[in-house]
Amino acid sequence: MEKIAVQDAVGTILCQDITKIIPGEFKGRAFKKGHVIREEDVETLLNLGKEHIYVWAPEPGEIHENDAALRLAEATAGQNISFGEPNEGKCSLTAEVKGLFKVNSQLLYEINSVDMVSIASLPTNFPVEKDQKLAGARVIPLVVPEEQVLQVEKLCREQGAAFQVKPYHKLKAGIITTGSEVYKGRIEDKFGPVMKEKIAAFESELLGHVLCDDDLDMIESSIHNFVNQGADLIILTGGMSVDPDDLTPGAIKKSGARIVTYGVPAQPGNMFLCAYLGKTVLVGVPGCAMFNRTTVLDVVLPRIFAGEELVKADFIKMGEGGLCSACKECTYPQCYFGR
Repeated sequence: MEKIAVQDAVGTILCQDITKIIPGEFKGRAFKKGHVIREEDVETLLNLGKEHIYVWAPEPGEIHENDAALRLAEATAGQNISFGEPNEGKCSLTAEVKGLFKVNSQLLYEINSVDMVSIASLPTNFPVEKDQKLAGARVIPLVVPEEQVLQVEKLCREQGAAFQVKPYHKLKAGIITTGSEVYKGRIEDKFGPVMKEKIAAFESELLGHVLCDDDLDMIESSIHNFVNQGADLIILTGGMSVDPDDLTPGAIKKSGARIVTYGVPAQPGNMFLCAYLGKTVLVGVPGCAMFNRTTVLDVVLPRIFAGEELVKADFIKMGEGGLCSACKECTYPQCYFGR
């Protein structure tokens, strides 16, 4: 920093915020740090009692925080992410589309291990809306050695962008509700409306909703009927426990599907099932989905619609953070559940 007369400061960069006070009327920022002093600013600064100000006097190999933040944003932003001009030394990254936010966690760890670099983001696999803020990039001091920024840029050149947003695909979906009590009209189907509402939140085409008796062949036949219609996703509800008369998991297995998991270390949704029949995703949804606003299904659906193929490890990792606190007012995904 260098202290200079205001009259000599035109074209220099302000190192600190300048506050304006009008007693009883106003107190706030007149100029923010990083502002480039203009000719018309001189009179205003003098009226604020600032005959001298502190400005940034660049030294070889140094970079101002605004320039550093912009370069960090450029280095880390990947697919479907944009960023604006720095504000108070920080660049905000935002989503260009609705989709699934992905973080290269190891890369972000390495980036934040670079001295004086600070990048904070939403967690990976976070469902986001268009224009939602995803991350903030900055350096800690007003100026840093350019080498710090160069290290981050090198990491991203070698490993790819730290952040991206995967847009949701338009999938064809079918719903199968099992259970003799529903099939024979003894009770009203409560699953179907809930499942329709959940898939309606994504780009999707509902192929249909069928009811099945407690019959392995009938359930299996319904699965193959949806596959033949080009279903990308089939949601099966009812009969998901380990009771002898709960046949849905057996019917999924009988269909020839490859079971990824039957059972997840997360509550609600312990008895969740995920399988693949060719390229079609089959999910078995336990009864808790009728009563709980958020279950394992809500964690999994964004990843399915983003085109990701889930593996066993994805479900095992849900154990930490997998116990829902059953808040009085559910705020998912603005919470830890499923992460």
